[in-house]
Amino acid sequence: MFSNIKKQLGFGCMRLPMNGNEIDMVEFTKMVDYFMENGFNYFDTAHVYIQGKSELALKEALFKRYNREDIIFADKLSSSTFKDENGIYEIFNKQLEATGAKYFDFYLLHALSKRNISHYEDNNAFNVVKEFKEKGLIKHIAMSFHDTADVLDDILTSHPEVEVVQLQFNYADYYDLNVQSKACYDVCVKHNKKVIVMEPVKGGSLVDIPDTAREVFDELNNGSYASYAIRFCASFDNIFMVLSGMSNMDQMVDNISYMKDFKPLDDIELNAVKKVQEILNSIDLVKCTKCRYCVDGCPKNILIPQLISSLNKKRTFPNSKGDFDYKWYIKDHGKASDCIKCGKCEIICPQKLPIRNILDEIKEIFE
Repeated sequence: MFSNIKKQLGFGCMRLPMNGNEIDMVEFTKMVDYFMENGFNYFDTAHVYIQGKSELALKEALFKRYNREDIIFADKLSSSTFKDENGIYEIFNKQLEATGAKYFDFYLLHALSKRNISHYEDNNAFNVVKEFKEKGLIKHIAMSFHDTADVLDDILTSHPEVEVVQLQFNYADYYDLNVQSKACYDVCVKHNKKVIVMEPVKGGSLVDIPDTAREVFDELNNGSYASYAIRFCASFDNIFMVLSGMSNMDQMVDNISYMKDFKPLDDIELNAVKKVQEILNSIDLVKCTKCRYCVDGCPKNILIPQLISSLNKKRTFPNSKGDFDYKWYIKDHGKASDCIKCGKCEIICPQKLPIRNILDEIKEIFE
């Protein structure tokens, strides 16, 4: 089924290199070339990524410059992009035009959960994507998921047409009661579904780890902090692709250095990961992945993920530059105290974070 795909590393195009509000096309094009030159060809995006700019950038840097048959491409149907069944056809055609992809190797019903599954089902989304597949416009029907394992089990039972599931999966969330990485993975195994991993480095959090955790990995002297996180995910049998949201060439070079000739974690490395899990579990951090879904709908233009990052830095490193970061993030955007408690951020948050309460805490600490 996936024999033509180089296993393990995919280019997630949600956190691309930026020049202000625009994608840095020079840097992005270099990254695309380096990725392809090293034998990797899986790219993942969504219409909602970077306000639609991710799809357009891929058209310029990828599809206009490489043979379509040499590319494996995934795009997504997000609930916010359609109001009814006709809207699904409209956004799908818009995505084909924006990307220039001609067809999608994987088309994902995006961020399914108990909260929004009815929107997809009531508007016939599953049958519409089956129609797209019958017409050759989609090769594989997939879904991305943010909820508990029992909800995933219900969806896969009701919709066996789903071939692949994209999960938030990393060693920090492996036993997390909200994310349930392991439990959701086990459900996919039960239903014989292959898994694509998103957030393997947890939005960069597993690179910016506490000093005590760094010391555990430093003793191994065998790779970057990101390498342990990504290789942990790629070591599971049912996982055939790990997406990395690479935003600069240094990250690209590092990822390819250990994924080009991938080796699963050995027992010593797995034991180190277990120690780091224990260290992270002992710290009370806000488990934000910086997906930015909360930012687009915020009426006060608050950079919620960045403010949460400042809070986490303060909790992990009391003498860190969290205060400086906070002042920088509110320079041209809303402060935590500007929050009007509308709750839009909490409705859309895949991690189910109590964002309004968190912003109150941030206000007390930084303002």
